[in-house]
Amino acid sequence: MPKRKIILSSESVTEGHPDKMCDLISDAIVDEALKQDKYSRVAIETGTKSGGVMVFGEMTTEAYVDIPRVVREVIKGIGYTKSEYGIEWETCSVWVQITEQSPDISQGVSEGKGLHREQGAGDQGMMYGYACNETKELMPLPITLAHKLAKKLSDVRKNGVISYLRPDGKSQVSVEYDKNGKPLRADTIVVSTQHESGVAHERIKKDVIEIVIKPVCKNWVDKDTTFLVNPTGAFVRGGPYADAGLTGRKIMVDTYGGVGRHGGGSFSGKDPTKVDRSAAYATRYIAKNIVASGIADKCEIQFAYAIGVAEPVSINIDCFGTNKISRDKIETLVREFFPIKPSDIIQVLDLRRPIFKKTAAYGHFGRDDPDFTWEKTDKAKLLKKESRI
Repeated sequence: MPKRKIILSSESVTEGHPDKMCDLISDAIVDEALKQDKYSRVAIETGTKSGGVMVFGEMTTEAYVDIPRVVREVIKGIGYTKSEYGIEWETCSVWVQITEQSPDISQGVSEGKGLHREQGAGDQGMMYGYACNETKELMPLPITLAHKLAKKLSDVRKNGVISYLRPDGKSQVSVEYDKNGKPLRADTIVVSTQHESGVAHERIKKDVIEIVIKPVCKNWVDKDTTFLVNPTGAFVRGGPYADAGLTGRKIMVDTYGGVGRHGGGSFSGKDPTKVDRSAAYATRYIAKNIVASGIADKCEIQFAYAIGVAEPVSINIDCFGTNKISRDKIETLVREFFPIKPSDIIQVLDLRRPIFKKTAAYGHFGRDDPDFTWEKTDKAKLLKKESRI
């Protein structure tokens, strides 16, 4: 009986995908509010279909945010600049329905108000962070490659290297692993890209393989790797003209590509008092430092909160049998050296800044950007010393 292959797959999407377009718009609104008032409370959703954009939610701020202007600038930046693309930045309709944050929620996240004196969590729920040592980014390889492919697809469109591409696109990478969980090779690579009408499929396939896939995945491609480019044969109609978009529908793309658990809360459109966002960043920060220290080869951290309460109601740590010290000892280190309360997370990671629009596409984790403070491994040496490994 032949040995069964272990294959894990992850996907990413370009910024022109309708769901990602909505994420970008929602986070651009968060940034604009924080730029003027760092204590802004924002919970914004965006929806799009055909030539229209809907922005709705709650916002309490001293800022004045010209939402239609922000929406149009994001759409222009993505590249929807012609009506033939199905949506066009100057002529699309923008519908806005926003109210203030509920006072019942506000008192739970305002220090000195509500039942508890400390700033509490903005909602109940559980958040997960994950890290592993299979890439230099300490991320799973499938999602790392998928993001790089999606970003490359966008780059070659914007700089004109492949001039017939349009903004919408997707990637998916399936990686074969050995029995010990070490990545061996890329088994199948899928890229679907929107393009101008009349371009031959064979030309698109050749260009995408040679200009996008091979430069990104060259170290993982072998003679048996399968390439699937626009496997339906054509992808002319795309973006919100072809499919509705909504904030928060690409939560696995935003995180770890399906490797590891997810609490279910999306990130985009939310200011950092929302633990869906800030605690997910904190748990990634913790998990990454644990792996970087050598305490474990893989680490997943779960925090759970009650609305209005500062302390997590639970902390769970899973190293999948790769930990060099006990989980109890790891939890002690986490509680001693890392922020776990919402106000501490915001302060330590410096989250009251307009940095969120650039998180919205190509992943919130595993990126080399100084504004992504949750990607620092500044506690790794300390953890190694304290754990005595």
